[in-house]
Amino acid sequence: MSDAAIVCSNLSFAWPDDTPVFRDLSFTVPAGRTGLVAPNGAGKSTLLKLIDGQLRPNSGSLTVAGTLGHLPQSLPLTAGLTVGEVLGVAEVIRALDAVESGDVAEEHFVTIGDDWDIEERTRAQLDRLGLGDLALDRDLGTLSGGQAVSLGLAARLLKRPDVLLLDEPTNNLDLEARHKLYDALSDFNGCLLLVSHDRALLDRMERIAELGSDELRLYGGDFTQYEEAVRAEQETAEKNIRNAEQELKREKREAQQARERAERRQSNAARNLKSAGLPRIFAGNMKRGAQEAAGRAGRVHASRIGEAKARLDEAGRALRDDQRITLELPGTTVPAGRNLFLGERLQVRHEGRAVFADSGVGLVVRGPERIALTGPNGSGKTTLLRLIAGDLTPDEGEIRRGGGRVAYLSQRLDLLDMDLSVAQNFAAFAPERPEAERMNLLARFLFRGPRAHLPVGVLSGGERLRATLACVLCAEPAPHLLLLDEPTNNLDLVSAAQLESALDSYQGAFLVISHDERFLAEIGVERRLRLADGVLTETGHPEV
Repeated sequence: MSDAAIVCSNLSFAWPDDTPVFRDLSFTVPAGRTGLVAPNGAGKSTLLKLIDGQLRPNSGSLTVAGTLGHLPQSLPLTAGLTVGEVLGVAEVIRALDAVESGDVAEEHFVTIGDDWDIEERTRAQLDRLGLGDLALDRDLGTLSGGQAVSLGLAARLLKRPDVLLLDEPTNNLDLEARHKLYDALSDFNGCLLLVSHDRALLDRMERIAELGSDELRLYGGDFTQYEEAVRAEQETAEKNIRNAEQELKREKREAQQARERAERRQSNAARNLKSAGLPRIFAGNMKRGAQEAAGRAGRVHASRIGEAKARLDEAGRALRDDQRITLELPGTTVPAGRNLFLGERLQVRHEGRAVFADSGVGLVVRGPERIALTGPNGSGKTTLLRLIAGDLTPDEGEIRRGGGRVAYLSQRLDLLDMDLSVAQNFAAFAPERPEAERMNLLARFLFRGPRAHLPVGVLSGGERLRATLACVLCAEPAPHLLLLDEPTNNLDLVSAAQLESALDSYQGAFLVISHDERFLAEIGVERRLRLADGVLTETGHPEV
């Protein structure tokens, strides 16, 4: 396969309602591992579908060198299918079984082709992705969301594609499954184009592709190196803007000084001509000459000012919008060591089955601890958060609360009224704050002007999280304990960074469920708990 695995030439695409997505987009993706990044809604998934041929461009072309595999974000998997059918190996294995039983019909050999080792390769691939215990005849409907994602990847890898497109493959995966996926992709030898907000996975890429509406820029190196390159670009852009602003001021000042000198010369010349008693026609010619000279000088200065403005505009275009959240939240301060929650021998039963071990679980949260709760999917982490929040009553055990408000942000982000605007929801959480103060605080959460008056229901996932954080963190009274359930799921990288900066300002205690190790490191987690097999243990270090 040539080095240019994916070639896009002058591609334009718009939705049926004429909403544009890409305009005259051209790029080349070489072999190797490439991470594709952009804010949510920029068209990352759409681009993968265009490369796959699921969508057709309005103009331009896309070519792929070799065979293609594509794992979309929403898997089109149907309950009733077996694991073997999803993997695309069931028919071949049936043909192999028939031949081994003595049936040498030609159609069996046609079905098998070169895949005589398909069963061994299938088992090896499933083992690799942590699915070694899955029987090939198991019904798909019995699998968890994370198992279904890993199974979809196994199906693509078994086909040995030259080009592999993956759209958010670590969504719904616990940490153990993520690490198995990382290892599997590290051994992939073709062209990998990956959309992900998982920074640990993006740090395993060889290059990062930043997608815009009319440009795809390639940065060599992993995601950390990409961030460093962007920071350096921003510093250069800010310096260029300062220089361009100074140049524009200088040009305007010199133009003003030139006008004032010309006016003084004209005034002096008029007095001198009058006192000299020169003929009127001669005096008029001298006056017109002075005016023309002043006009030429004015045009020169106007041209220089125009050029300086153009340089300032160009420097400004290179500067990215500052999307950081900066605020102070003194009302969330909790005295060190204050008990906020104490649970002993907690037990919950679901459909007659105990969620936790027979002895139950115990947990103490003190202020202002920053605690990460990890563990396999389905281990009861969300149930434990709901017990702490008071949304769920334990069937057994004892709970003592130390006072202070508790705020719980579920994965669904359903705390706000979807029909009300951001500003109206904020007013409901902080009714005693003056309106001007509320609008100022919303601006700090990047809801400025008309955006503060949008209904919450029309916001993107990242915007909805920001709105929820604004209402929760600035509520009256402010929360002393914050509970977050997988808050970075489905967030783009910009929104994840905004969440980190907001939590950096929070001075209370929080307990967060997350499989995102980079996120946990950025928010300064000090204590780690792991819930597995119904038992809660203190780990104090990342899972492996």
